[in-house]
Amino acid sequence: MTSKVTYQGALRTTCVHLASGNEIITDAPTDNHGKGEAFSPTDTVATALASCMLTVMGIKAQGLEVDLEGTYAEVTKHMASEPRRIAKIAVRIVFAQAVSDKTQKLLERTALTCPVHASLHPDMEKDIVFVWP
Repeated sequence: MTSKVTYQGALRTTCVHLASGNEIITDAPTDNHGKGEAFSPTDTVATALASCMLTVMGIKAQGLEVDLEGTYAEVTKHMASEPRRIAKIAVRIVFAQAVSDKTQKLLERTALTCPVHASLHPDMEKDIVFVWP
């Protein structure tokens, strides 16, 4: 088992990663009857895409002896209705250090092959932008 998710009432869950004990809280968003005081479940999906992309690039960068420390992603989730779902995730990855054109292409291709990206429905739009210094 990977995690345990417990409904706390008032549209809130606590999610515990069993191997580490780390915990996150989710709330329903304000546009769907919630308090919006924490990540919503769909926020975690959108955020997981950026986190996964940065992680696999970090793995590739280690092998290339490239430092990605300070690189960050800005994530925007766009919802659709009927059925309510994530229609689009926009991720803007801003790199802290310059690298060669060849390394840029390798890292960008690596990001686009991350497991979360591969797991998202093909009809969901993914707008990925890479910003290099």
